[in-house]
Amino acid sequence: MTVTIIVEGKNDRSKLRRLLNDDIRILCTFGTPNSSKLESLYTEAKQDEVYLFLDNDSSGRKIRALLSDLFPDADHLYTRRGYAGVEGTPDEYAVQQLEKAGLDEFIVYPESMLRPQPEAEHERRRSRE
Repeated sequence: MTVTIIVEGKNDRSKLRRLLNDDIRILCTFGTPNSSKLESLYTEAKQDEVYLFLDNDSSGRKIRALLSDLFPDADHLYTRRGYAGVEGTPDEYAVQQLEKAGLDEFIVYPESMLRPQPEAEHERRRSRE
């Protein structure tokens, strides 16, 4: 089954595109969607596993309500109020939300978040001896 995340804008999509592999489809509402846009989103994602990752502001909450009616089984991802929307959410927090949603297999971890693999750590220790 295709996994689709719906966000508000292209900057939100760009942010998530850096953190997710190409197996995830990311659709944009481009602001508060009109009935035509809602119909288009529904047509594109009606068979998919849908996630909503929207800004934590009045506009984002309004869009979330509209999309929740359209996709009642959608999973919800949230950003904190202090962040400047999805695009302004730190990578670490966005990844944490994606992990909580069970999307681990699709995450492309940023360099800053990569931990040394156990075998690499073992090799590093051996080279010091």
